[in-house]
Formats: sequence, C-alpha cells, structure tokens
Amino acid sequence: MTLLADLLTTVFDRRDRFSWRSKPGDRPLPDLAAELVAAEGEVTGLTIAQQLLAGYREADDATRLAFFRFLAQEMTISPDAIRQALAAYEQGQSKASYRAYMEAAEPPRQELIRRLNRVPGATRTLVRMRMDLLRLGGDDDAIQALDLDFRHLFASWFNRGFLVLRPISWESPAHILEKIIAYEAVHAINSWDDLRDRLEPADRRCFAFFHPAMPDEPLIFVEVALTRGIPGTIHEVLTDQRPRLFPEDADTAVFYSISNCQQGLAGISFGNSLIKQVASDLAHDWPGLKTFVTLSPIPGLVRWLDTQGIAPLSGDGLREQAARYLLQARRPDGQPVDPVARFHLGNGARILHLHADADLSDKGLAQSAGAMVNYHYDFDTVTQNHEGYATRHQIAASSEIRGLAAAAEKADKAAQTARTARQPKSDKTPDDKTTA
Repeated sequence: MTLLADLLTTVFDRRDRFSWRSKPGDRPLPDLAAELVAAEGEVTGLTIAQQLLAGYREADDATRLAFFRFLAQEMTISPDAIRQALAAYEQGQSKASYRAYMEAAEPPRQELIRRLNRVPGATRTLVRMRMDLLRLGGDDDAIQALDLDFRHLFASWFNRGFLVLRPISWESPAHILEKIIAYEAVHAINSWDDLRDRLEPADRRCFAFFHPAMPDEPLIFVEVALTRGIPGTIHEVLTDQRPRLFPEDADTAVFYSISNCQQGLAGISFGNSLIKQVASDLAHDWPGLKTFVTLSPIPGLVRWLDTQGIAPLSGDGLREQAARYLLQARRPDGQPVDPVARFHLGNGARILHLHADADLSDKGLAQSAGAMVNYHYDFDTVTQNHEGYATRHQIAASSEIRGLAAAAEKADKAAQTARTARQPKSDKTPDDKTTA
C-alpha cells in the first residue's frame, strides 16, 4: 500500500469516527434535496445532507423511486438556459461566459450528489443508492439519464489513483473474509474450509481493490492459482487433492475467478487495472512466472446455441461451436455477445485455448455446457490487442481458436447441404421455365 493510500485511509477513517449524527425528520426527500442544493452555509448543508441520507435509508422502495423521479425530472438541465449560455459564449469566449455555460450544462442533481458525499460515510450510501436506482428504474429514460450523472461522478471518485490494492489471506480480518465468501460470483465458496484452501496454500493468492471511503468493502477481487502449465479444468484448480507447489516452482499464474462486489458500481471498470497490477506484482515477486492466463466461463454459450437451433454438444463439437460463438456472435454495436469475452478482450487479452468438460458444476453446465476458455495476457501485446479491439472490434485469438471456428462453419455448411438434399422434390424450386 502506498503512502498516499495510507494517508487517504487514515483521513477517511477519522471522518467516520467523527460522523455527524442527525435523526431523519418527516420532511419529504425532494424538499430536503432542493434545500440542500440551495444551502450556502457548510454546517447547514451538512445537517440537511445527513437528514436526507438518513431519511433515504429508512424509506421504502416506492418512496425511493419517487425521489429518483424527482431528481430525474425536476433537477435536470434547462435547454433554454444552455442555449442562452452557449449564445453568450459564442459572442465572447471569456472566462465568465465559459463558466456560465458549464454551470448551465451541469444538472443540479450532480451538485446534490457531491454535497451528499461531504457527509462522513456517505460514499457507501451513495453506492447503494445507485444500486437501488438500477434495480427500480427499469427502462424509464429520465431515470437512465440520472444514472449517467451517478456514473460520471463515480468514475472520478473511484479512479485508479484512489484505489488501494490489498492481498487477501487466511489471516485477513474475519469480516473481510465473510464478504469474499458472499461476493464470490464465479465459483461458489461453500465453506470456511473451502475458503481456506483458496487462500492459505503457498500456490494460491487473492487480491482486492478497496477505496479509502469504504475501507471494509472490497470493490473487486481476483483469485489466482500458481501452476505449472495452463490448466484445462476448474476441478484441477480447486480440488484439495491437487499437488501443492512452491511459488518458485510455478511458471503460470491463472486468474480463475474475478468478482465485482458492488452492484452500485456496475459499469465502473476496475478489472483492467486489477489484473495488470496483480500480474506485475506477481512477476516482480516470482520471476519464474512467464505465463498469465484466465480460466474463464463462457456464460452466454448455451443461450446462443439455443438461438442457433444447435443441439447440446460435447468434445470437439462443443469446442468448435464455442470458438465460433466467441469470434462471431456480436451485438449491434459490434462487440461480442459474451460479457466475459468483452471484459478480457477489452483489456487486451487474446483467446488462447478452449476446453470441453472443464466445469461440470450445475452452473457451468447450464451456462457454458461445461466449456471454459483461457484468455492470455501477454503484456508485450496487450496494448496492441486493446487498440485493435477498441477501434475496430478486432478479436485477438490463437490459430487454434480460429481453426476451431472454421471447422464449425464447415460442419454447419455440410449439415445445411444434407438437409437440402433430403427435402422432397416438390419443395424444391423448379428449374424449368413455364409460359403463361
């Protein structure tokens, strides 16, 4: 942990100890919001903000949704004010005219969120507030616009410069370990013994990002296995019967589980920084580590196979169709359909290997038909791969993956030809010409 991180954590911890205490009143949340934005005194503003946050915490979902609608509809920008400010700026590009334009272009609700965040401990509540917003807002366009304001501010507050990377070990505080169990989103941790086997052995590592304003809440964490060679099944990574390695004997770091912990920070990317920082630290500590890969699920594969009318597959057939899915199944914006693929390819990774019968858990079979994939982080090429993906949606993949996808296309064409040949002649288009 850096000196700056230590200082920030200390400052935020002290703020928490000297938190303002205020009981929520009966005043509606919209009234408090309007008063807070208009408040000029710091003490008055802190008192109102504390009352609003306390009132929000006690509110039911209907009250919270009404509050979000108020912010979305009543604390938004004024198009007329923006037009007037822009016209004044075009007439004379001065500091004053530019300030007036900036003030007109920023909705009052952004300043409201900033003022709420001045209350000690408020950051945690605001993250939960956005979680409620995403849960309750649905497809309401105005509320979706309000979410952009939260995302804009959170992207600044949770930027990499404020994040603290901490190792998680079996000696970490119990309340942190409990949250690792609760937040694990890829491979469930079924017991304390299970957790211990992921943290205590010398060939296992876990790292998490924290923010000084939320020192007891991991934002995202990654579990790492140090191995010899690249594993092809999650069982060989997680089994307690595996051979144990000393770190100096390992040549591969396997990122086998990456879990985002805070739903209220959805869309705020930490994973790229986390993987690169962890890989850098591991390579520094253990120079024998030469390969950095994931062992990842393919959560959209079964759904895509269903949409293509492809029956359940196994073995090479599954690997071929999985390769085709990862390379060719795209959203309207050109990005891959698979969310895990978007994450790693966007970070500059390359699709390296595909494995059938790699995750035979209920979840693995239901989502990925048991298939798993290795994404390779070659730090000599991640920047190039990232640029190609970001600018052209170009997917970096090994020759193995491209060969599997080509085999899937060939098999599909052969099957289509066979189906056409089996059609009754009456169903075929006659190739003779008729006259009227």
